[in-house]
Amino acid sequence: MTAQHRERGAAAVEFALVLPVLLVLVLGIIDFGRVFSAQQTLTYAARAGARVMVLQNSQSAAVSAAQNAAAPLGQLATSAFSVSPSQCSPGTQVTFTVSFTVTGTGFFGNFPLTGTGVMLCGG
Repeated sequence: MTAQHRERGAAAVEFALVLPVLLVLVLGIIDFGRVFSAQQTLTYAARAGARVMVLQNSQSAAVSAAQNAAAPLGQLATSAFSVSPSQCSPGTQVTFTVSFTVTGTGFFGNFPLTGTGVMLCGG
């Protein structure tokens, strides 16, 4: 057996040892990017919902605006949105919350996320 054949075998063993680490790294980067994008979308949707609630004082219009803003994540159920308080009076703060769970690549599991928007009524 020549030296080249033994070195080729060593390279295959090294590759087999490094491959799982590289796969975990790549899957982690993919999951992080998806979760980061979803969190930004949820935050934007919560701000949009809070803004409509402050301007129109309509909870249904606020939920509709937030659903439209969260459209890149798919159609979110109405139960994913919450508004506190339900009526906007001058000087109070409206807190609009959006909840969503991102399904990962299967390697790291699921990620529950929440976006929150807070605005002052009549301000």
